[in-house]
Amino acid sequence: MDSALRPSDQFHVGIVAEDFEATKDQLSKLFGFEWCDDMGGPTEVALPTGDTVVDFRCAYSRSSGTVPRLEIVRSVPGTLWEPTPGSGIHHFGYWSDDVAADVAELEKHGYVTEATRRGPGGGLFFAYLRSGEETAFRVELVSRAAQRSLEQTWA
Repeated sequence: MDSALRPSDQFHVGIVAEDFEATKDQLSKLFGFEWCDDMGGPTEVALPTGDTVVDFRCAYSRSSGTVPRLEIVRSVPGTLWEPTPGSGIHHFGYWSDDVAADVAELEKHGYVTEATRRGPGGGLFFAYLRSGEETAFRVELVSRAAQRSLEQTWA
């Protein structure tokens, strides 16, 4: 695949949790993770079924030396943000210099767009895509414009 995405662009692994606080507590007790403040709230997204607002809330790990970071996402029933059976890994998050171009490239290779969000300038701010293969996994592309503010949150 000719993509602008590189292994060094991967910055988090997302886990959707039914019990958000218990998941964070367990990962803290077992593996020593520390967490940034919870972030999120009502978020406008475009889904294949139409535009909607979801109450999207998450927390990132801030423990030093943990790259990629963990992102724990509070479950949003009836959406793609529900717990994933099996491994529990919901998605791999990548920085993208051009979310729309990277979406188009992944779609050429059989990925299907599940959700997008527009940024202040009207371009894509983030996108979730899923492979159509049986061993499918989900990718979240996040505009590199968000990198600085997220890194400040993690500091």
